[in-house]
Amino acid sequence: MDTVSNAVHYVFLAAAACFVIGLHLMNHPRTARRGNTLSAGAMAVAIGATAWLVVHQDRISSTGWLVLVSGGVLGAALGLWAAREVRMTAMPQLVSLFNAVGGGAAALIAVNDLLQAENPAGLGARVSLPGALGIAIGTVTFSGSLIAAGKLQGVVSGAPVVFPGVRLLNVLLPGAFVAGTVWLVLAPDSRTALYGLAAVALLFGVTMVLPIGGADMPVVIALLNAFTGSAVAMTGFVLDETALIVAGMLVSSSGGILTKLMADAMNRSIANIVIGGFGTGDSAPTATGSGTPVQVRSVSADDVAILLAYASKVIFVPGYGLAAAQAQHELGDLAELLADQGIDVSYAVHPVAGRMPGHMNVLLAEANVPYTQLKEMDEVNPEFPQADVALVIGANDVTNPIARRPGNAISGMPILDVDKAKSVVVIKRSMGHGYAGIDNELYTDPKTGMFFTDAKKGLSELKAAVAEFVG
Repeated sequence: MDTVSNAVHYVFLAAAACFVIGLHLMNHPRTARRGNTLSAGAMAVAIGATAWLVVHQDRISSTGWLVLVSGGVLGAALGLWAAREVRMTAMPQLVSLFNAVGGGAAALIAVNDLLQAENPAGLGARVSLPGALGIAIGTVTFSGSLIAAGKLQGVVSGAPVVFPGVRLLNVLLPGAFVAGTVWLVLAPDSRTALYGLAAVALLFGVTMVLPIGGADMPVVIALLNAFTGSAVAMTGFVLDETALIVAGMLVSSSGGILTKLMADAMNRSIANIVIGGFGTGDSAPTATGSGTPVQVRSVSADDVAILLAYASKVIFVPGYGLAAAQAQHELGDLAELLADQGIDVSYAVHPVAGRMPGHMNVLLAEANVPYTQLKEMDEVNPEFPQADVALVIGANDVTNPIARRPGNAISGMPILDVDKAKSVVVIKRSMGHGYAGIDNELYTDPKTGMFFTDAKKGLSELKAAVAEFVG
């Protein structure tokens, strides 16, 4: 190894160390931005070091340089556009697309390495095994992530899409690509094994995600993210690049942990979600009552303002409706106004509120909400009985008391104990169902007032009404 190659190797090791530190910093909202910046900077340095090594070794043609530079510029431009223009409500779709790009890129690199090998038949298991796994996992991630993004975007039905034989197919296909992986490891020069493995994995990614309902997409996104990391790590073994191996395994392990946490938050097993294709909703709504019209108590901004102004303790419960209306700043302003009056203010954040892991945390961080006011479900649930007002903004299934009873789509799912507060106000545009497609019994509770309005408009009205009342 010459001096340049040796220097680049140490740069990769340093970048890998920065990835570990960056991931650790992301454990807490207060340091998450620094962690993200550190990781992004380390990746930029690693890319620069790679380009330096390519120049030093002179292993690329002028055409190759044109493709490399064009791809880099295009990718950077798309990334910058996405960061600036994509709304938070579309972030889950974007994450799914990033998973697809990562998995697909890892699979293509593995395919190229096997096809371009000088003596494919002589490749040992050290290269052929991770290469085959990279193709299998990366291709499943690519197609599965595209379906997940389509479901979230509404291009593909958010309801579980089940067709005759899909369960049997989802049993046979994994067996088929395990056999294809073994075949490719034993015969790395077989084009039939390579293309067959890619085709089977591509199909399995589609049939695996289609039967899963849109309500389970946060778990699926986290799982596919773990798949992406595994595929990248396999590519690192193929290319013998330490930075890729470390980065891929970090993504894989953190994604796996997040998947388990998300599944636990829904009181469901990962196997139940993925293999069962159960889906917690997005199918035809099923009424929980007798089918007769339900009676709810409608309230105005002034009514709610009086409740808030006289309260000693208020708990805000944000949900997807807050994200859809982009009302996080209005909520933060209202909370600040109440806090200035000496009212104890906090936010109850359910692990699966919104459409992706950490959705509510990111939104509230954008509004500069103090981190000390954000409380997870286990911490905040004991506080609801002492709350004078629980203000629900667009949250549905995660507040539905019916989850405590068996025999429905969300049975057993841990929920926020909003119904135990002294008074409850729900800001919602209509009586529409959540992802689970069932009525929310919280809305018909006698102590619940329904403030029918858009979250952004409603919170602005509440702030003005409270300011006038206390001023």
